[in-house]
Amino acid sequence: MHKLVHKDSSYGYAFIIKFFASAVFGQRGKQTNFRGTRIISSQRCEKYRYNLISADYFGLVASMNSLPDTAQGNQSSTQRTYLTLRNEIITGRLEPGKRLKVEALKESYGTGASPIREALSLLTSDQLVERLDQRGFRVAETSRQQFQEILNLRCTLEDMALRQSVANGGREWEDQLVLVHHYMGKTDRSETELFEERHKSFHMTLLSACESPILLRLCSQLYDLNVRYRFLAGRSKSYGSRNVEDEHQAILDAAVAREVEESSRLLMEHYRSTGAFLAEQID
Repeated sequence: MHKLVHKDSSYGYAFIIKFFASAVFGQRGKQTNFRGTRIISSQRCEKYRYNLISADYFGLVASMNSLPDTAQGNQSSTQRTYLTLRNEIITGRLEPGKRLKVEALKESYGTGASPIREALSLLTSDQLVERLDQRGFRVAETSRQQFQEILNLRCTLEDMALRQSVANGGREWEDQLVLVHHYMGKTDRSETELFEERHKSFHMTLLSACESPILLRLCSQLYDLNVRYRFLAGRSKSYGSRNVEDEHQAILDAAVAREVEESSRLLMEHYRSTGAFLAEQID
């Protein structure tokens, strides 16, 4: 099991402001990161980012193979590179702080420098990659402070989305929620990435009737930032002692019964319990 390395950080509210700015406003024109370094100047990345994140509401990035195989142009290369890198960062195969050299990535992924750089710029706005001024890129570091901010922000936004979704959801939403819960329940947790794909599908479907694409996008990004800590923490007997299946079932039952307050209470308890476990793994 990996131990999450605690790094001194000065994220504070700057992390939240930066996250909102990148997620809501995307990459329109020239954007700057927290230190004032230009991240990207190509408006093409706005189109890539919108399409990729919109397509990724219901599934981890391992679902990249379901994307249409468009022309052999730069856009499809950027899509493939973005999704592959993102998956490897979220699942911990690329560890926090690892340098991401364009030349090495070109060789690994069999693509050109331009798709690599554009993918890295998109991942920078996802808070998964950090730009090192003129020295290239690295996988974003992890820290106790950042994790707590992600958890708090996730609880705030998902509570808002959940309340709207439970109130607005129709029969189709209810049927879809029951279906994705069923598939999640059938998945062996030892199949980690498949389980996470279906786990995310359940949580995002729960929120999907909130009728706010921007809110859903934020929740989806925060989910990925949070799940990265789960992959880094690995499996644990103390985590496994919780009956997570019963927690999911209770959340489903309350949502289908349109019990807004109970749904909210159960979901927040679910997140706080997971958060307490993960916080213990951060040195």
